[in-house]
Amino acid sequence: MKKKFKFFSVLMLALVLVLAACGGGKKTEDTGKTGAKSGKTEKSDAKGGTLNVALDAAPEGNFQSIFAGSEVDSRVISYFNDGLVDYDDELEMKPYLLSWKDKGDGKTYEFKLKKGVKWHDGNELTINDWIFTLETLADKDYDGPRYTGVQDVQGAQAKHEGKADKVSGIKKIDDYTAEITFEKKKVNNLLNLWTSAPISEKVFKDIPVKDMAKSAEVRKNPIGIGPFKVKKIVDGESVEFEKFKDYWQGEPKLDKINLRVVEQTSLVQALESGEVDMASVTAPIAKEVKESGNEKLQVLESPSVSYMIIGFVLNDFDKKALKIGKERPKYQDLKLRKAMAHAINRDEWIKAFLYGYGEKINGLIPSEHWVAADKDQLDDYKYDPKEAEKLLDEAGYKDKDGDGFREDPQGKPFEVNLKHYAGSNPTFEPRTAALKGYWEKVGLKTKVQMVEFGKFGTDLENADKSMEVYFRSWSQGADPDPSGLYRSDALWNESRYNNPEADKLLDDALDFDKVGTDKEKRKDLYVKWQQLMNKELPVIPVAELVDTTVVNDRVKNYEVSLKGTNPIYEWAVEDKK
Repeated sequence: MKKKFKFFSVLMLALVLVLAACGGGKKTEDTGKTGAKSGKTEKSDAKGGTLNVALDAAPEGNFQSIFAGSEVDSRVISYFNDGLVDYDDELEMKPYLLSWKDKGDGKTYEFKLKKGVKWHDGNELTINDWIFTLETLADKDYDGPRYTGVQDVQGAQAKHEGKADKVSGIKKIDDYTAEITFEKKKVNNLLNLWTSAPISEKVFKDIPVKDMAKSAEVRKNPIGIGPFKVKKIVDGESVEFEKFKDYWQGEPKLDKINLRVVEQTSLVQALESGEVDMASVTAPIAKEVKESGNEKLQVLESPSVSYMIIGFVLNDFDKKALKIGKERPKYQDLKLRKAMAHAINRDEWIKAFLYGYGEKINGLIPSEHWVAADKDQLDDYKYDPKEAEKLLDEAGYKDKDGDGFREDPQGKPFEVNLKHYAGSNPTFEPRTAALKGYWEKVGLKTKVQMVEFGKFGTDLENADKSMEVYFRSWSQGADPDPSGLYRSDALWNESRYNNPEADKLLDDALDFDKVGTDKEKRKDLYVKWQQLMNKELPVIPVAELVDTTVVNDRVKNYEVSLKGTNPIYEWAVEDKK
């Protein structure tokens, strides 16, 4: 299966991607509407042939999951490497290649690996490979985005700080069995543990950890245990795959899969001409394809855990120490933040720029997650410019010089500095212009700037002084716990919101001694956290999305759902005679 979650446990990303191994979230560009059912193509017994898939951005070339820092790289990896666990329709983790049992203390688990699974080089996958992967993540020289996948294991921090050679909480029992002990009894220990695609110990054991990410074994000749083998990589342009006949789930139906970068401006033409068979698309492309009336193309929709926010950077931040610093006064006034929320016509905005592939939200946990608050449990910041103006007046933001724009309570010029990541989505600039229009309608002068995606993420991680108000898209991941995005010490708490009450709610929801296996207790804590964030409004929730994929009529046996796609080895192509 090509999963949506494991590659980002995620957090850490693409950056986004990144989040990793399964919890957290990912930074991403956006696509679409929630509540959609899974989409699928026709069934076929066809075998052989080549599937051509479009990539919407150039891969960075980090083609092993523990080094992948972009969503595109993780997509490429999903064709040639498999994760060790799977997820059900409720996003609950379930055994796949790896099974487990609690040893009884809530912290120690025994893991069993399936026998007979082969790497592309013919060697067998063993527990040594997974242990080696975990040890690499904890190594002091590892500087990739996935340390979170091992940080909760006993002794991982000591190795990460260079105080130990091994992770003390990892114990090999035999070639297919390991025992892992976590530091604390936490509800999501298993979800946070790196059980995504492993790396081969035999391939990487002689490569220093600091050199792994730049090695040919990652960038040019990566191997995995997945259904297809890498045949050829053209940096930043394309990846060619051929089927792996010894794949553990059986020989794939397709002979080859080709991935290549296609510019958004020419994507629809490439789909219509048959040059491309499949593409994950943004809402504007999905709209264009639907309106084209081309009977050979089908837009498949599936629910997602992706959503959009507008955030306020409220404090300084020490990235190295992961600590909140000095308060930034500009957006501390809650009435100002609420006024900015009421000024936005989200229903109009979603219709204009998401074309029906989005719904308004007021919470910070996507509705597809079982811990999401019900709509009636949260305040709805409805479009109400009169209320926005009233709140601004009460807070002292008034037009004192008669130029049509409000000054701050001290009578000084006030300007909202909004930043949005740059990209090929044609709605990026007009949708930020719309936000500018909403705020200026209530008297808040606004400046908008599009920032290169990498710099945008880096500036937010560093709480750069230039970052004040920002637009961001996130994908929550399989774990509904939002700590990786909003706890005060989290790297991706980009608003730098700092509230001990909010942190305690998040911590209690993970504390096994407090919630145990009682899902209702855990949900109650997360609902209280969502209500607190809804009232404090360090970020304005805008919309949650749906994933959209376009396929042509050659594609068979393909299905998309909340948890990703059906297994790639099942996919087929069939040319009409």
